[in-house]
Amino acid sequence: MTGRNPIRTTRRATAALALCTLLLAPAGAAAADKRVVVLGFDGMDYTFARQMMAAGEMPNFERLIERGAAQPLGTSVPPLSPVAWSTFITGMDPSGHGIFDFIHRDPETLFPYLSTSEPEDVGRSVTLGKYQFALSGGGYRLLRQGTPFWEVLEERGVKTTVIRMPANFPVSGSASRELSGMGTPDILGGYGTFSFYSSDIFLEERSLAGGEVRPLDLWNGVAEGTLYGPDNPMLVKRTKLTSDFTLYVDDRQDVAKLVIGDTEQVLRAGEWTEWIDVEFEVMPPLFGFVPLMPNLTGMARFYLRQVRPEVELYASPINFDPYRGDLPISTPDEFAADLAEITGRFYTQGMPEDTQALKGNILTPAEFLEQAQIAGSEVEQQYLPVLERYDDGLLFYYFGNLDLVSHMMWHSMDDGHPAFTEEKWGAHRGVVKELYRTADRIVGQTLDAIDDDTTLIVMSDHGFASWRRTFSVNAWLRENGYLTVKNPDKKKLSILGDVDWSRTRAYGIGLNGLYINVRGREGKGIVHPTEKDALIEEIREKLLAEIDPVTGEPSITKVYATATDFDPGPYLAVGPDLVIGYAKGTRGESDSALGEINADVYTDNLTDWGADHGMDHETVPGVLFSNRPLKQQANSLKDLAGAILAEFEIDGFPVVAAGSQ
Repeated sequence: MTGRNPIRTTRRATAALALCTLLLAPAGAAAADKRVVVLGFDGMDYTFARQMMAAGEMPNFERLIERGAAQPLGTSVPPLSPVAWSTFITGMDPSGHGIFDFIHRDPETLFPYLSTSEPEDVGRSVTLGKYQFALSGGGYRLLRQGTPFWEVLEERGVKTTVIRMPANFPVSGSASRELSGMGTPDILGGYGTFSFYSSDIFLEERSLAGGEVRPLDLWNGVAEGTLYGPDNPMLVKRTKLTSDFTLYVDDRQDVAKLVIGDTEQVLRAGEWTEWIDVEFEVMPPLFGFVPLMPNLTGMARFYLRQVRPEVELYASPINFDPYRGDLPISTPDEFAADLAEITGRFYTQGMPEDTQALKGNILTPAEFLEQAQIAGSEVEQQYLPVLERYDDGLLFYYFGNLDLVSHMMWHSMDDGHPAFTEEKWGAHRGVVKELYRTADRIVGQTLDAIDDDTTLIVMSDHGFASWRRTFSVNAWLRENGYLTVKNPDKKKLSILGDVDWSRTRAYGIGLNGLYINVRGREGKGIVHPTEKDALIEEIREKLLAEIDPVTGEPSITKVYATATDFDPGPYLAVGPDLVIGYAKGTRGESDSALGEINADVYTDNLTDWGADHGMDHETVPGVLFSNRPLKQQANSLKDLAGAILAEFEIDGFPVVAAGSQ
């Protein structure tokens, strides 16, 4: 199957067929008055949680399982959040829901793209001079396939509330109330791009992963800067939308006044703003006052890092405003605004904790934790009002703070981690434990609020592990003769432009994916389809034999051939040919996931992103706790949605194909 996205051609037909199959399957009448609350704590690790419970540090979890159950929950292959949550949502592996990684690729061009959603192309447009006016199209498309389990509940008359479910943007529209989560973009259309401004004339303006470093023009205590939005959709020539701001710096105190649009706020060094409107003029008004097009408006939080010797200002990714309804983030449309009315505006961006700002040395660990606390507290503050308004049916509520902070802080408990230093990380050893205590407090609040007839399920999509060693799959393919570059002397290499495809048989894209360069599928494929299976098996055997030269241990403990090891679902062609299960403590190299070809196969992980879960799925299980034994056993994420439906006396979800994981 060729072309950018084979999902597009079959999505509606497959979803309709799956739903019809479910509705025609034998099932008892739904228990419409049943109450089930599911709390999803992204990244909660079973072993670590049980250790905390054994030490008496999670008493409410102990209350939860007194008459219920506690077990590890098998995660997805690979155990990456969008894959795992899609598996939970649909009860299918990636062949059925179409999400194999954070990153997929266009087989024709090999260009990487985000796996869970994409902007829809603008259809017909009219051009008048330098302006263009779209007549159709635009918006976003959800790429995750399959029937979400709450849709089956709704069809049987059970009300559902689904809050911040990952891989559910744009929202499904099938729940009674829902709010999108991981996968919801910022105003630039990605997972989140911060801006960092400095008056230091020697600071180089540059792009970072997830951010931009920009200059502040400082003169006589007045600093001026510019926020950048997306391309102006009204202009034929690609031109970024911009919004200017000014900082007036006090000449005696560590204080500055931020002025942006109609907003003025005085900040002390080390202080965060509340949400501030950011407005981008799309088209100048006619005669200077007659508006022809509405401006694009978002919102951002600012952090005044310091005012001397240089002025430094952090601006969060520009989020869509929940009050405005510019993005399909909730069902009904006004639900996001209703939540904002109760607790104030909040991060609509799907992964709000700014891990990239810490990884890029823009925020210190302490500053990152303060920003993460702001993001996490918004989610927690909304929970109790949602719980109070929940009366029957299903309530699912997602908490992502534990996962994203654990990525950056887990290795503070690991003195043997190559990036650990006492000076930088020693003060943060207790952060992860505090996150688990927060989860325990939330569970306690829930137990106190629900009645004895309500089932409470606490689950996570995967566990966690310290990430010490890095494996670059493209460097390995090059070293083993499967990938050839045009210019071996070039320092920075990528599969986008630097590969000799006439002599390349395999390449890596995504954190765990490896693809064969197949003739007739890839744009410059050379491997005949009849030779593909033998090459897959050859590469699999070599990967499983890999020994890390530093540790002396295997670096890869599982390698899955998607065509034979995954279910025979309709979306196998979307994913890679091989999925690599790295040994616990090892993970794929981040740049390699986007097609970079590193010089070394193995390196120490010296980044601030010190822990992960993109490893052998058997080594990083999630958790499943409940206040009563479930009617139907759930050993893995694939089983859990069916077990939830069984609580409502609904059978037959999903229709499982042969050859499951």
